[in-house]
Amino acid sequence: MQALVIHAPKDLRIEEVETPSREADQLTVRVLAGGICGSDLHYFNHGGFGTVRISEPMVLGHEVCGIVTGVGAGAENDIPVGTRVAISPSRPCSRCRYCQQGLQNHCLDMRFYGSAMRTPHVQGAFRQEIVIDCAQAHVVSGSLSSGEIALAEPFSVALHAVRRAGPLLGKQVLVTGCGPIGALIVAAARRAGAAHIVAVDASALRLEAARRLGADEVISLASLPGAMTRFGAEKGTFDVLFEASGSAAALRGVIDALRPRCVVVQVGLGGDVSLPMNVIVAKELELRGAFRFHEEFAMAVELLSKGLVDVKPLISDAFSWRDATLAFNIASDPEKAVKVILDFQ
Repeated sequence: MQALVIHAPKDLRIEEVETPSREADQLTVRVLAGGICGSDLHYFNHGGFGTVRISEPMVLGHEVCGIVTGVGAGAENDIPVGTRVAISPSRPCSRCRYCQQGLQNHCLDMRFYGSAMRTPHVQGAFRQEIVIDCAQAHVVSGSLSSGEIALAEPFSVALHAVRRAGPLLGKQVLVTGCGPIGALIVAAARRAGAAHIVAVDASALRLEAARRLGADEVISLASLPGAMTRFGAEKGTFDVLFEASGSAAALRGVIDALRPRCVVVQVGLGGDVSLPMNVIVAKELELRGAFRFHEEFAMAVELLSKGLVDVKPLISDAFSWRDATLAFNIASDPEKAVKVILDFQ
């Protein structure tokens, strides 16, 4: 079996890797498609992010779907051969104190596909075939394309962020950063009943995707801060801010537009960001982090399968996985791509 293995920045190779033996409660899945994530791009372009660095060859990828080709003896009545599934890349231990509290995204022994956070690294899912636990497989509707199914994972991140914000029904919502996660937050917030959604980004391509996913208004970052002035009257307009860019400038550029007691959900990661503490105190702003997901994965698959959320506007390009280097280079340019899909068929 072959897989996409990263060795160093810009050193992505197609290599032979071993398929693990299947246990009783596991499935063998032929991978159909995978989405290139921001973390994949960090490994490809920089060898990692923050203090996380590749120290050994690692298979990339965690946004994948496939078709079941083999079933373990203990799972014969669960998911039959031939079923298309979205694969959750999250493998919490289910034993630590956080898992026991229902906080599996904070698991002390998490094994998340394609991650160099631990050594040996957790190998990823950009491969022709993968063996997974039955709990990772979520059956999807036959009407969805493989590319759409693969987006269940980033949509789960967006759903978790929206849940962290609390009720959105009737709320004024601002989203800064309209990469795949930010654009999907727009879709999730729209589904959650937000009354008005404004999206901000520097890329016209990504702003158009956000608009098609449900934003009422889109604002180019080039026009900030002037474009936000009208939202600053009477101490601000927005009840909730989803900051998905990881940029300190983005947060500072919109903070006057936030109402007192606005909930700020920080989703984007871009390193340490200095906060305007005087404004946070004076407006009694609430800062909340949003990290990964757990039960939201099943929710994402259900919403996509029922056609309640359309993620097709997010997919800007699709390439054969054998052209992965080209695909990664295009995915790295926000002026050329929003979400790039790799076709493993």
